[in-house]
Amino acid sequence: MQYELRQNTVAPRRNAYQVLIERNGDVPASRYQEGTVGIQPRENFHYRPLWAPEHELYDETFSALRLTDPEGFVDPRQYYYAPYVAARAALHDGFAKTLDYLDKRDLTVRLPDAWAEIVRTVVVPLRHYESGAQLISVAGARFAWGTPIAQCLSYAAFDRIGIAQMLSRIGISVAGGTDEALAEAKGLWIQADHLQRARRNTEELMATSDWAAGVIGQDLVDQLVYPVLYQRLDDAALLGGAGPYSLLTQHLTAWYTDHRRWLDALCAAWTSDPEHGEANRAHLADIVRTWLPAAVESATDIAAAVDASLGTQAVLAVTQEARAVRERFAALGVSAEGAATS
Repeated sequence: MQYELRQNTVAPRRNAYQVLIERNGDVPASRYQEGTVGIQPRENFHYRPLWAPEHELYDETFSALRLTDPEGFVDPRQYYYAPYVAARAALHDGFAKTLDYLDKRDLTVRLPDAWAEIVRTVVVPLRHYESGAQLISVAGARFAWGTPIAQCLSYAAFDRIGIAQMLSRIGISVAGGTDEALAEAKGLWIQADHLQRARRNTEELMATSDWAAGVIGQDLVDQLVYPVLYQRLDDAALLGGAGPYSLLTQHLTAWYTDHRRWLDALCAAWTSDPEHGEANRAHLADIVRTWLPAAVESATDIAAAVDASLGTQAVLAVTQEARAVRERFAALGVSAEGAATS
């Protein structure tokens, strides 16, 4: 008996979900679009929140920053669940392999004293900063209007708790496999002078009613801390015999670079919006003027602690990064005049 195998093509009955057809026409849609567009709850809320009766349960007025078409915002990474999980699995797997390599050779416990001091008193306590950033992102994910934006914030919240875990693992490694550095870090976050402005700023941002102001305020600190603490110290670490610091912080820098992509795109969307652009630029200017001085103070205190141990001109780097922040906002038409630079 002979068999003949033939290849048949089954044409799909439709190219996309109806909400995408109505928006983009009857054309094939990406998985990102299918999992993102048209999901925002818009009706049948039944009751207003008792804690904010002026709003609906889901309401675009939870922030002064608005988009005419929030469903039109596109995450440049086009993350939905599967690619997000794959990307972060690769990030954390790479970090784990680096840490295992260092632990097997006892390289973290043999860091030069000054670098070990920075890791234990500056870097590891920032796991609490990351935990606060997670809560700020969670609030944004809950109150943001438009699934494309809320989705980015949800992933950012997972990212921040993941970064906190990375810092915790670094602390355990530096302490020779014990939790000694973690207990020390908690006390430092609560009491150490160089961390109190960062802690206060984080806690105040957590209590900000406008979710976008909280997210941008947090990002202003990120734009100072991440470049100064993890990027600019790289050369100093390599030249100062602290190679393990460079090997570990490369993973934090990689995450920060990826994180910037959607936030920068969102700020650009806000400022160029055809209906709300002018108002958004004014609101963003108010946010920057309000929160950049606190961000600079927070980062300067941290940088001063670094300089006290390493003499790497970290405080000067904070001033330079703050200037770059103002220039980036100015390029979007957002004036940050009146915000502190040092």
